[in-house]
Amino acid sequence: MELHNQSDCVLVKQYIAGQTQCLEILIDRYKNRVFSYIMMVVKDRELAEDIFQDTFIKVIRSLDSGTYKDDGRFCPWVMRIAHNLIIDFYRRDKHLPTVSGDDEEKAIFKTIGIFDESAEDKCLAKQSHADLKQMIAKLPPEQCAIVKYRYVYDMSFKEIADLTGVSINTALGRMRYALINLRKMMNITVEDED
Repeated sequence: MELHNQSDCVLVKQYIAGQTQCLEILIDRYKNRVFSYIMMVVKDRELAEDIFQDTFIKVIRSLDSGTYKDDGRFCPWVMRIAHNLIIDFYRRDKHLPTVSGDDEEKAIFKTIGIFDESAEDKCLAKQSHADLKQMIAKLPPEQCAIVKYRYVYDMSFKEIADLTGVSINTALGRMRYALINLRKMMNITVEDED
């Protein structure tokens, strides 16, 4: 059977057994998904390319050292490596803001339908959405990603936890802090306008 039709598990085993072209197939299979994820979070092509390269270097080292445990989830494992490298970058370069305080949760993302919206109402709604997108982009990387996974990609917290390699409670906690941070940013924006 042709190598391109083999499962991830078979390709990993064959790579470990010495067939280096199997790794090329795996990288080719997932490179777009991994790079898109990295780019979505870091929003800098050069940085994304560096993290992408570091991700697959770490994949190769793990496979070569025998530390990869094949559980049939090669792609989520690679995505988790990319995710952790992004977090490491932001922690190392002190780009990761911290959160303090324990505010009550509010539904920031609920939108209210208005009948017969005027042109002014539509313009205000469009500006509000643009402002919210800018605020989300200012969140720490793991919070920004979880908000997008939940509200843009409509993923469940279990799916988010599996993708990012954290527990459901950690995913929920990150969402909670993202909402707290967004609320604080909204309060600052409102106070600036007063």
